[in-house]
Amino acid sequence: MPSVTQSRSPSRLAIFFVNLLDPAAYGAFVAGFVFDIIYFMTQEIFWVKGASWLNFFGLLLAIIPRLINLYQVWISRSVSRPLAARRSFWLNALAIVVAIFNAFVHSRDAWGVMPAGLILSSVTVAFLVLAVVNHALSTPRYQEEKL
Repeated sequence: MPSVTQSRSPSRLAIFFVNLLDPAAYGAFVAGFVFDIIYFMTQEIFWVKGASWLNFFGLLLAIIPRLINLYQVWISRSVSRPLAARRSFWLNALAIVVAIFNAFVHSRDAWGVMPAGLILSSVTVAFLVLAVVNHALSTPRYQEEKL
């Protein structure tokens, strides 16, 4: 009897963690970017310290889904690997690398953060937006049946 290989779907638990942590990380990075803009305009130290903490929590929340995605897209042979998933992985990975440099910049005193912190925050958010747009455009659309 010939063996039939089936393509398994990703783990439901893995999908749960990715869907839970990705929006929280994106929200933290976008909020940090907004805090950097506010600090750039007002020079209130509160905002740059808040941006620093948001960048830290964004990194903390973004690394776990990327590790799950790393396994699903590059290591696991049981899950199909579309080009869009690989592109999204690299865009998110680039965002994390830029966010790490951003965390180092935000560890300076408040006067030394600008304008590099604002630029790195905007690049991080831009990579994340591109990853979300890539994922949205690659997701199959559901069409209604014609009656």
